[in-house]
Amino acid sequence: MQPLLCSILIDMKQPQFVTLKLEKIVGGGQAIGTLEDGRKCFVWGGLPGETVTVRITKKKSRFVEGVVAKVLAPSPERIEPRDPDSYLSTSPWQIMSFDAEQRHKAALIKEAFELHKLALPNPIEVFTDRREFQYRNKVEFSWYSDTVSLEPPHPQDDLGQSRAVPTDDSGKKTTDDARDTLDLAFFRRGSKGKIVVNGTSLAHPEINTLARTIRDLLRTKPVSARNLKTLLIRSDKQGNCVWQLYLKDELLDLVTPDEAAALPAQGGEIIYSDPKSPASRVTKRLTAFGDTTLADTILGVPFRYACEGFFQVNVPVYEQALRDMKEWVNGSSFESSHSQNNPERSGAVLMNDDNTEAANKQGTLDLYSGVGTIGLTIGGSHVTLVESNEHAVNEMKRNIAQLGRENTARAVLAPSEKALGYITSDQLVIVDPPRAGLHADVIAKLLEAAPPRIIYLSCNPVTQARDAALLAAKYFIRAHRGYNFFPRTPHIEHLVVLDRKM
Repeated sequence: MQPLLCSILIDMKQPQFVTLKLEKIVGGGQAIGTLEDGRKCFVWGGLPGETVTVRITKKKSRFVEGVVAKVLAPSPERIEPRDPDSYLSTSPWQIMSFDAEQRHKAALIKEAFELHKLALPNPIEVFTDRREFQYRNKVEFSWYSDTVSLEPPHPQDDLGQSRAVPTDDSGKKTTDDARDTLDLAFFRRGSKGKIVVNGTSLAHPEINTLARTIRDLLRTKPVSARNLKTLLIRSDKQGNCVWQLYLKDELLDLVTPDEAAALPAQGGEIIYSDPKSPASRVTKRLTAFGDTTLADTILGVPFRYACEGFFQVNVPVYEQALRDMKEWVNGSSFESSHSQNNPERSGAVLMNDDNTEAANKQGTLDLYSGVGTIGLTIGGSHVTLVESNEHAVNEMKRNIAQLGRENTARAVLAPSEKALGYITSDQLVIVDPPRAGLHADVIAKLLEAAPPRIIYLSCNPVTQARDAALLAAKYFIRAHRGYNFFPRTPHIEHLVVLDRKM
């Protein structure tokens, strides 16, 4: 196997390299090894058991970080990445077999709960639909420009004879002898450099096609990466795309209506975004073309959402998670939970499913609800949805109105920790918090009110395990399941069903 070469940009006068053996993969997705001085080295581009040469990108007193420059002894799990130039930026686990990825994700879930002295009651399963690539319905590209000379190295006329470059009286060249290139790009992991790309293997094919078409159009315009921030493209299940071009300058008439209509998209926008912020935030909408709202169904429930709005990136796997959660909302269990397992764990007593159904009649509370894709699909006949992002709540309200559920679904604009009054002892609670996990005040209120069941979907098993340990005074883990929402990346989704001890 040829060594894996990874170029990086770092602010160091002289590149520094170390050779070490990698031991295991840790929660952030890197492989870890130990330096001769005892410091840990967190490495991208390597696998457990490999001996590698690492280029150091960051040095701290207690650890260092780096990227593999050369593989000296490869792991049998190593494969060639689908995107050899950009995989470290988008999906650093492209270098391992998919079966290995599944095993590592299950191991990381187990490790997260063991860290908090919690034993999961069943073998850890990570659901996947086996679709490793072309699953993302949303991609955000950056831009890259370089200045290249238009002057041939040896100017010649049509007969092959050298010719002079035209000059004015001062000797200055009178022809444009340089121009800015324009390319799609991703940021290099661990540095401020960029990698020029034509797309990503993770995205729906329609997204890559549209991105290249917009790039080619902008190459005909007087713009460069200095004027542009990002290109955000989203597609629905049918491949219909909407694009948003974020600018650092308020450039009017950059794209004409006819040019926009010729793009393979149902609509798009040009947006001015404050250049002082690195994020693609809407400061001012300059121009809109066509239909800029996408529509999809989740478990048969229709949703409309904006390109920049809150919506799941991998809908098919998300739908499986919802099916599993729905069975617990209805008071039963999903098949893989093995309901005959002994419920008596750490003094816990299983809650009666009849009690769950009685609680459901009082309604469901959906915290950290986004645009309502959980509560409005599986939350039952009466649901309260709490979300802190105003734009997400506005989309949620539109979806509630579209579904005709104004009398059975309530959208609340508030951080969950400021909506504690909605947590009661007779409502089932669903939580899907950000990576930081549940706010301490939410945990305290859950312990005080003690709702009968908490269905906890998490994008970070480490903080989920921490929260489950804090709730263990009154709750036990009834069931759990992992989900591979983002194949070829280290990201993991994990579902835990917490039942109140009786």
